[in-house]
Amino acid sequence: MQAELKDLEKQAEDPTIWDDPQSAQKLMKKIAALRNRIESWEILIHRLADARELAEMDDESIRADLEKEAAELAHQVHQKELNTMLSGEYDQGDALLTINAGAGGTDSQDWSQMLQRMYLRWAERRGYQTEILDITEGEEAGIKSVTIAVNGRYAYGYLRPEKGVHRLVRLSPFDSNNRRHTSFTQVEVLPQVEDDTGIELDPTDLKIETFRAGGAGGQNVQKNDTAVRITHIPSGIVASCQNERSQTQNKENALKVLKGRLLELKQQEEESERAKLRGEYQKAEWGSQIRSYVLHPYQMVKDHRTNFEVGNAQSVLDGDLDGFIEAYLQSQVGGT
Repeated sequence: MQAELKDLEKQAEDPTIWDDPQSAQKLMKKIAALRNRIESWEILIHRLADARELAEMDDESIRADLEKEAAELAHQVHQKELNTMLSGEYDQGDALLTINAGAGGTDSQDWSQMLQRMYLRWAERRGYQTEILDITEGEEAGIKSVTIAVNGRYAYGYLRPEKGVHRLVRLSPFDSNNRRHTSFTQVEVLPQVEDDTGIELDPTDLKIETFRAGGAGGQNVQKNDTAVRITHIPSGIVASCQNERSQTQNKENALKVLKGRLLELKQQEEESERAKLRGEYQKAEWGSQIRSYVLHPYQMVKDHRTNFEVGNAQSVLDGDLDGFIEAYLQSQVGGT
């Protein structure tokens, strides 16, 4: 990292880089991020050295403070270990999280809203900023879909394991006979891509529509056509945004979502081609769930990819997802 920083700082010394302000700003942003990463390692190294010196003094009066510092250092090292598993091209960046209700009618839409709350709580725990870009509410309860921008370091890397179908088993609050229902919701996670990712949009390929943003009524209902829906004609991919009062801002956010989906499509096609060459290709379909949340007749949340499970379902629904995320990341590098 220090060698990379040295190289980038040398590039920044060239006064001609400001001939292209956008590229210069990206370079400065990259330098600042790299400096922060290096500084975090240096601080950790110094803290470890200081703790070791204190431990060698064998002073009983500082033992409690030293044990507290050792526990905090162990936590910091664990976080560093996790970060090394997030080495993908977009893992350090911001994410776009979309939740789409699947089979199960009103129960599924209510389940989607429960997942929305879960992820917002999780993001809050990590200090990430969130913004709802687009939401479609259900007729009776819950939501049909929602797209949330999650901004913070490693947001995409940590959310990436959540992509897939989530299954809920419970006694339905919408069934007068109080029967057990199974609901499905699909979670989509995309990186918030920059302009230099190779995803170029030809304006002639885009169908842009404006419409009046929906809402629950009252002062927040838009009286103008500020909501924007963009269709990428060659692929049929659609992205919409209706959160902002400005049509321009909604268009920018919709384009951001569209670019993320096109990037994912490009990556899927490349991976499929590599799998074909390896003789491992399987058709991607709406497959089985990645995780089950059981609230009746017992409580349990289990990830079917790693077999990691938690008996306290409510804590998971309150945003305690790190155990599932870490288990998945470790499984991808052969960890235990």
